[in-house]
Amino acid sequence: MIKEVIVVEGKDDITAVKAALECEVIATNGFGYNKELVETLKALAERRGIIILTDPDYMGEKIRRDLASKIKNCKHAFLPQGKALKKGDIGVENATKEDIIEAITKARPEIIEVQKQFTKEDLIDFGLSGGPDSSQKREKLGEILGIGYANAKQFLNRLNNFGITREEFLKAMERIDNDGK
Repeated sequence: MIKEVIVVEGKDDITAVKAALECEVIATNGFGYNKELVETLKALAERRGIIILTDPDYMGEKIRRDLASKIKNCKHAFLPQGKALKKGDIGVENATKEDIIEAITKARPEIIEVQKQFTKEDLIDFGLSGGPDSSQKREKLGEILGIGYANAKQFLNRLNNFGITREEFLKAMERIDNDGK
């Protein structure tokens, strides 16, 4: 059983996560959650820890950012959009058991003291920003590192906020470069 409580958006997400893992799951029921839920999640974060696993879309990211700003010591798990898509619908409930397990396994805490290990120049030098296939490279790298897809600015924040090491980054980039050949 997973120690942390998994936080998802809806009932179907709860069903999918519980089918994949033995764990406790709480739904926010979208963005309309109340202060009481936030207080419950704060208490759970203190006692057991929480992992936020929201849909890889605009609203999911909005919920993730809002909860993380109010609750300390959250871990973040990300599903790539392609692994959460079914018949045009995007959501955790569409992911396979294996993909949910992988996302939870790769969950990362947000670092309190942000390290400026990576810069905009790194993104440009490695083709993650400003190039014709930058978006695809960020998507692949985000999947390998378990930090999800984001635009260049947000991706840079995630590299620095989730404690990605230079070595991890370089190994992941090597995988992407070798896959492309």
